[in-house]
Amino acid sequence: MMIRRGFKLSSKIFLINWQPLYQNLMKTIVLFGYFWLVCNQIFAQNIYLKTFGKSTHPAMIFLHGGPGYNSANFEYTTAQKLADAGFFIIVYDRRGEGRSPDAKAAFTFKETFQDLNRIYTQYKLKQATLLGHSFGGVVATLFAERYPQKIQALVLVGAPMALQETFRTILKRVKKIYQAQNDQTRLQYVDRIEQMDKKSLQYSSYCFIQAMQNGFYAPKKVTDEAKSIYVQFGTNALLKKYAQQMSYAAPQGFWKNEQYTTLDLTKPLERLKTKKLPIFGLYGQEDGLYSAQQVEKLAKLIGKENLMYYENCSHSVFIDQQSKFIQALKKWVN
Repeated sequence: MMIRRGFKLSSKIFLINWQPLYQNLMKTIVLFGYFWLVCNQIFAQNIYLKTFGKSTHPAMIFLHGGPGYNSANFEYTTAQKLADAGFFIIVYDRRGEGRSPDAKAAFTFKETFQDLNRIYTQYKLKQATLLGHSFGGVVATLFAERYPQKIQALVLVGAPMALQETFRTILKRVKKIYQAQNDQTRLQYVDRIEQMDKKSLQYSSYCFIQAMQNGFYAPKKVTDEAKSIYVQFGTNALLKKYAQQMSYAAPQGFWKNEQYTTLDLTKPLERLKTKKLPIFGLYGQEDGLYSAQQVEKLAKLIGKENLMYYENCSHSVFIDQQSKFIQALKKWVN
């Protein structure tokens, strides 16, 4: 049945066929809904994401280290306990990293921020606290600078302020170790690393390898609490599978596109501080990536009351001093 309506304009009668217009409108709505559904399905398929706790509680998003790593260590050891403390925890692996395989991943901060914004939209978050571990702290800081209105608090967990300074710290410490051992072969090897292009990915890779070989990521004295947690790395099949998993496309991509090995977060953090954005730090005294001077510099920038520097603790603060880690977040983030 044809539905017609008429109205008079400039002494002429215009007839409008409303039925095709209505049908086209409905098609547009259906297509838009389908497009929205497909986009969200694609995002869900590409990004590994898991939540803990009630969505009505203050939201925290964990940003893992790397690039090229994953969030399994935090997810299987700490996420639920932090949720039990009254937070809504969101854990995810960045696109193209860990359990979020994507052959088309761009490995740019722009893409990373787009995915983070989708998480905000998916869970209807106006604000969230970002827990940036290691390289995740770089991502968290730059995202906070770009979207300060979305940040309840920024928490740096064993995160670098200036990566070149971190590399110098690593090499200085390993040289001291090799000198004490009178190991001339390794000292000559370190000398060759120091002669490399400091901006190159190879230079940063060799520095991190030296840190791993010399135990810079683990405390010499492990607390009883941490011992019970580290046992899971041998008993939890998924944790055992992903704990040491590392991909190489991500560091290569972020180096090519963002020159991440030369980043210095001092200025971005200073700008965030002028905006009165709450910034906190959680570091281990036995984290071989950072000197006490580096941590002290950060403390002066964000406020000494906003930084905890734990004994018997290295790079994975949320494991090495888990209870104190949770207590600090409960104190700082309300």
